[in-house]
Amino acid sequence: MATNDAWLALVEEPILEPELPICDPHHHLWDFRRGRTVAKRYLLDELLEDLRTGHNVVSTVFIECGTMFNADRPDDLAVVGETEFVNGVAAMSASGLYGPCRVAAGIVGTVYLDRGDEAAAVLDAHLEAAPERFKGIRQAATWDPHPEVENHRTDPPPKLYEHAGFRAGFAHLAPRGLTFEAWCYHHQLPELTALARAFPDTTIILDHFGGPVGIGPYAGRREEVFAEWRTSMSELAKCPNVHAKLGGLAMPVNGFGWHEGPRPPASEAFITPQRPWFEHTLEVFGMERCMFESNFPVDKVSVSYPVLWNAFKRFTAGFSAAEKAALYHDNAARVYRIGG
Repeated sequence: MATNDAWLALVEEPILEPELPICDPHHHLWDFRRGRTVAKRYLLDELLEDLRTGHNVVSTVFIECGTMFNADRPDDLAVVGETEFVNGVAAMSASGLYGPCRVAAGIVGTVYLDRGDEAAAVLDAHLEAAPERFKGIRQAATWDPHPEVENHRTDPPPKLYEHAGFRAGFAHLAPRGLTFEAWCYHHQLPELTALARAFPDTTIILDHFGGPVGIGPYAGRREEVFAEWRTSMSELAKCPNVHAKLGGLAMPVNGFGWHEGPRPPASEAFITPQRPWFEHTLEVFGMERCMFESNFPVDKVSVSYPVLWNAFKRFTAGFSAAEKAALYHDNAARVYRIGG
């Protein structure tokens, strides 16, 4: 149960296009979660509560969140516990006992690539733990010099994606057919572009629009941030191995402030201020390299699951059936190599 359930319930809407198949390529699962989150527990039951609110979610992809590391293993291999845990949840879902949606049909796990060639054995351990579902890893680089802007829980150093050790570990992804999930702030996008150019054979998926920051020293500077972000995204999109997720702007760090309102936003109010970010990303990456994401339960701090997907559907109201199929399902299923 989320701590803001009563607040989210203040806004209810009819589900738009309820038959449209969706692959949600970005959600988490955890328990005993610390820090600022409205969902201290978000396991299969809690996820299913959101998935069953009316949209036709047929499959999902789990993204690492530092959960269920194995305390009995050495530090490097402890992270494989996350994949084992999620693979078990996926097996439960695959039984059909919990409905038609295939939860965690793809798994993106944790590996510390900055440990260089040592990362290879950990990647292989993940693949052994979930050979059918393990698709790649994420190592976040979100770092900002201002104390008002929170760095990632793993405390990454500045310019992580440029470090020689990180790149040595990164080189082990493509030979295994594994993807890389990139999570950085908007001013770090040039570092990701350099990484993508250095490894053109590695598929990279950019999370959350590249993290435009709207708090601390960036508050009140949205047009300036957008201009910098726009230029960086245009350059990043020139790398054909990079794909972009459309979503993840409901976090407090983005500065929209929905979580502080007396009521949560309705879908039109939610999508309207985000339109420029969606429009430019689609313009430079194209329909074939973009996919909608929920980022749940993180974005649940600001919006409910049904309203979130309604907002996306309002954005695509004028799109063709083929374009909608690509953005809501087919691109994600192709990039993460999953069925359903």
